[in-house]
Amino acid sequence: MFLSIIIPTLNEEKNLDKLLSQLKNCFFSDYEIIVADSNSKDRTVEVAKKYGCKITEGGRPAKGRNNGAKIAKGEVLFFLDADLRLSPKFLDYAISEYKERKLNVASFNLYPIKEKILLNRFTIDLFYNKPQIILQKIFPMGAMGIIVDKKIFHKLNGFDETIPLAEDHWLIQQASKLGSFGIIKSSYVLMPTRRFDKDGYIKTSLKYLFCGLYMFFIGAPKDNIFKYDFDHYNKK
Repeated sequence: MFLSIIIPTLNEEKNLDKLLSQLKNCFFSDYEIIVADSNSKDRTVEVAKKYGCKITEGGRPAKGRNNGAKIAKGEVLFFLDADLRLSPKFLDYAISEYKERKLNVASFNLYPIKEKILLNRFTIDLFYNKPQIILQKIFPMGAMGIIVDKKIFHKLNGFDETIPLAEDHWLIQQASKLGSFGIIKSSYVLMPTRRFDKDGYIKTSLKYLFCGLYMFFIGAPKDNIFKYDFDHYNKK
């Protein structure tokens, strides 16, 4: 199985370097890495080239992922956010389980890179990881790390670029109707807390909660119902 790892970026030179170095430390090597860059002003593209990545035009996350998928050679697409950290031997375990369980779309449990009082392993297990496992048959969820068969991805015309927030969850829900979905148990993703730090823990949590409820009861959260800022972490 050849894998295409697709990473949308915007001014992520430090984070991208750490993520790519972790991927290179895995034994699994039957993959290509595509970086869809949205005109970064830092050394993001230079870092990507240092690791031998393909470079394509990016945009907001959904557009960047879709552009990456257009040039992907793999039969399976693996979407990762640039600011993630990975559990040890991440690819080795994730891809092995994906194949053994004969999944067509999958996502992961999430944990914070640095635990905070309001965002730690206990709270994220309680409010995200456990619910996504319990509800995976009736309300599939997935974010930050998504594996999907390319045929299914193209049947859905990729990520819906008109959805500003939780377009990854929406893709998971639609893809799970066309194939077998599961949460990978053998590896996990470490996520940053910078969005919570910048926008507020309660405000950000409630935004994602209401977005999920909207998606469950009404449908795709389009028309900028929920605002999403991209690359605003260091801006005043």
